[in-house]
Amino acid sequence: MKNKEILLARHGLQNEDLFRSKNCEGYNAGKLMMGTEQWFHEVGDQITDEDFISFLQESAKTIDSPGRGMLIDPVLGDLPITDFDPYIRGVIRWMNELGIHTFGSCDGHGRGEAGIFLKKYPNGKQLELLKAAVPPSLRIRIEGKNIRVSYPKKGQSQLLDFAENLYHVWKNPSFLKDLQAHHFKGLLVEYLTIPGVSTDERRFRSRVRNKLTSLIDHTFIDRKGNLLGFVELGNGPTVLLSAHLDTVKEIVEGREIIEDNTVLRSSDGILGADDRAGVAAILKILSRVKKTNFRGTLKVAFTVEEEIGCLGSRAIDQDFIEDVDAAIVIDRRGNRDIVTSWSNYVHFCPEDYGRLFEKAGKFAGMDDWKITPGGISDAMVFAEFGIPSVNLSTGYQNEHKETETVDYMSTFETVLLVESVLHHQLIKQNSLYKKVGNY
Repeated sequence: MKNKEILLARHGLQNEDLFRSKNCEGYNAGKLMMGTEQWFHEVGDQITDEDFISFLQESAKTIDSPGRGMLIDPVLGDLPITDFDPYIRGVIRWMNELGIHTFGSCDGHGRGEAGIFLKKYPNGKQLELLKAAVPPSLRIRIEGKNIRVSYPKKGQSQLLDFAENLYHVWKNPSFLKDLQAHHFKGLLVEYLTIPGVSTDERRFRSRVRNKLTSLIDHTFIDRKGNLLGFVELGNGPTVLLSAHLDTVKEIVEGREIIEDNTVLRSSDGILGADDRAGVAAILKILSRVKKTNFRGTLKVAFTVEEEIGCLGSRAIDQDFIEDVDAAIVIDRRGNRDIVTSWSNYVHFCPEDYGRLFEKAGKFAGMDDWKITPGGISDAMVFAEFGIPSVNLSTGYQNEHKETETVDYMSTFETVLLVESVLHHQLIKQNSLYKKVGNY
């Protein structure tokens, strides 16, 4: 049996409904709750979702209600939760609690698609919430005030997972980040399955380019083989986002990716998160940037042969980077590091540029991002070209070894950090941090 609170939530109920019903005769959900305590006691611990649905359907027969199909304004009237289709009841309850008001719904009766009809057009934040809360196994289409949720054959019960996620966000809004990170994990895992050792990055580069084409204005491959591109989002600074395509060793064919909470590892050989995690992070940033206040140009450089001496970045098309005001490389092990130098010996940027990322971390509720010295990366090469650069933690550990892991939540938090830098417009055009020569 699931935790009682969660079982109730999956079906649009909570213990508090019972107490509210005593003071509000019309409170439909409370009436549905009245018999549950005794029923839970009688049935014991082996309660399934299907058992609970049967119990609720029987209980609903004894409750006067507007009747199936009646349209009730959820703002002004009691939500007729007794009359909703059993697998959509929880979704509708928590959508309304979250301010996404509905006037009709259908769970699809096992035929593969549920429908939800809204009172008003959803805003951007509501769309973001719904897309994050829907489980990856379901497909959501939102067209105006109409929502369609497709589920696999015999998978109608997965709508209850959707309800559970919405409930968690209602109880704790910060849970939205967990849901977004879980969706991000799918992209990262996909990229961890594609080989691309140094000098043989073509297959992975092709996959990344296919994704990149839908996110930015233009892509091309320079003479060295680096995948480059840009998107113009108004007047402002030109910021370069960069990660490398190659792995230090080949990915073992047929290996499994093992998940332990938010940490991923390989069943055999290296995981490849160095730097698949950075590539996935940049693609996620690009998919979200138009919802921020950033105005300027984002350039992207997915480089080759980084693992054998940063050869790709050293040979990058100079015309492509000549107008870049600042660079952000995402290829650092661990969590919350803002690398601004190689061993405090070769500096990648003035200290003030690194401090911008600490400030952005505070804006995003992550005040433990700190500047630190680090190792050699493409950030050092871009600095040699006169571009202030940082290298950000990407969540992987033990790179180049069979014990390599990546915490996909940490990778997603790097996405949020860069998004904060861009949203708060911390990097300025013709940056004061930029100067000719090495730092």
